[in-house]
Amino acid sequence: MKRYKVIVTARSFGKTDDQAKDILEKNGCKIVKIEAANGSVEEQIRKEIVDSDAVIAGLDDYTGEIIKSGKKLKVISRYGVGYDKVDLETAKKNNVAVTITPGANGDSVADMAVALMLDVARNVAYMDRTMKEKNQQRPDGVEMWQKTIGVIGAGRIGQGVARRCKGFDMRVLCYDMYENELFKKEVGAEYVDLNTLLKKSDFITIHSPLTPETENMIDKKAFAVMKNEAIIINTARGGIINEKDLYQALKGGAIRGAGLDATVKEPPYDSELLTLDNCIITPHAGAATKEASNKMSVLAAQNVVDILTRGVCDYQV
Repeated sequence: MKRYKVIVTARSFGKTDDQAKDILEKNGCKIVKIEAANGSVEEQIRKEIVDSDAVIAGLDDYTGEIIKSGKKLKVISRYGVGYDKVDLETAKKNNVAVTITPGANGDSVADMAVALMLDVARNVAYMDRTMKEKNQQRPDGVEMWQKTIGVIGAGRIGQGVARRCKGFDMRVLCYDMYENELFKKEVGAEYVDLNTLLKKSDFITIHSPLTPETENMIDKKAFAVMKNEAIIINTARGGIINEKDLYQALKGGAIRGAGLDATVKEPPYDSELLTLDNCIITPHAGAATKEASNKMSVLAAQNVVDILTRGVCDYQV
């Protein structure tokens, strides 16, 4: 007899194998998978959450209204590390735990950040498109070798990017509230203020959460400080970069290019950034690997079980 109802909106949950599903089912959980093919995801969430004990959440919004409608709801298990789309205050007031899966997708997102750097630096996507249009172009690119990488947010993922960039013999600058002494020694990282990082970096990669302090942190003032050949990458959250200011910086040549795996609106089909050849946009796919999917699925499932059966979890926000 199933004791708990768990709704799942994370699209890649359990796709690699049955390990995560088995964890839930062995602990008395009935899984209800919400699919976009079955209609509006938001409407399905509103319907199913009413009598659900838990949610394994993708990138959906969990407003105060939705959380309060879950009369039995005990946990929102985020499939990833970002929780800016969950109303934490309402969750706390209603005794709903919010959990995350730290480290599960770190390597995949770090890989994606470096892939975007190379793509923008060498115009890969642009040249591919011109070849397919039978109008080949060969624009000059720039090298990553022995350049300077600026890491905004030097947590697990930011450190992973820096380690990869050391393979390109890059100088590593970091902007973070906390200095990790072991990491500094490992890659020779230098912790600097944001303005110094923006001025000196050839490549800038963002790995900060979206908070009131980081929202629009990279704006026209920041772009004015950057090198004209600078390339900026965001695999974290949309909103950290002011997209209107980014458009002007890219169009006017204030910086060389940008690679975005996170945008304010997702998908950003009506964004003017899509009209620019020096801006690559991907659909928040940094964690879209088999390895990350499996790790996140298992940890998200275990977080649900921990809260439902013990009331505590190591990865509660």
